[in-house]
This record gives sequence, structure tokens and C-alpha cells, in this order.
Amino acid sequence: MTYFLAKTEPGTYSIQDLQRERKTTWDGVTNPQAVKTIRSMQPGDRVFIYHSGGASAVVGLASVVTPGRSDPKNPKSAVVDLEFKALLEPPTTLADVKESKKFDDWALVRQGRLSTMEAPEKFVEWMDKRYPNAGI
Repeated sequence: MTYFLAKTEPGTYSIQDLQRERKTTWDGVTNPQAVKTIRSMQPGDRVFIYHSGGASAVVGLASVVTPGRSDPKNPKSAVVDLEFKALLEPPTTLADVKESKKFDDWALVRQGRLSTMEAPEKFVEWMDKRYPNAGI
């Protein structure tokens, strides 16, 4: 199983929207590096959902339902279907991540504008300790 992190503006699509709808097609990503990441997603992988745009926090967890694939509406983009797994409360803020000093080499810290990325194993382990009942 591979873990990823995907950012969303909560005013556009929030973890609460995913929780209510249970499943969604994750779309709208055009950065070539992020598109490549989405294309690599496989059923059973997990995705940390991150609210950007002021909130700057990991707020939930989703499971990948379908393999990443080309977006039929935009050939330069990719989509993947996600299913809600858990809310992570309280959220883990970007400040928490940075203050830990464990992830200074990760794209979340180094490339603030990258919307979708693989999550390093040490981050997954750190989050599992923070949320032992979330099924990470």
C-alpha cells in the first residue's frame, strides 16, 4: 500500500464534502508532477486529505477506489476515485509538520504549491501514532 497527500481548498471541496458524499472523483490537477502522482495511484492506496488556502492542515483520510487515469475532460490532467475513510481530529497543521523537524526533505515542506504527492513512510508512521484509531 502506498500513501499520498492531496490538497484541496475547503471552499471548493472539503473533507466534509467527501464524508457526506462517501466517494468522489478527484480532479482538477494539472501540474505535471502531481498528474504523474495521481496516475500512479492504485486501489487500496491511502490518501491524506489536506486543506490548503489558509487552513493548511491534514484533515482526513481516503482510500483509492480506482486506478489513476487520464481525465476525459482534459488530456493534461488525471483523475482518481476516492472513498472517505476518516476525519483526523484535531487536524495536523503544516506548522505541526514543520515543527517536528522530521519532514524537511518532503515536498509538502519544500514545494508548497505541489497539490498531490507521495507521503513518506516516516510521515505515515508519525500520523498513525497521532491517530491510533483512524485505521491509517
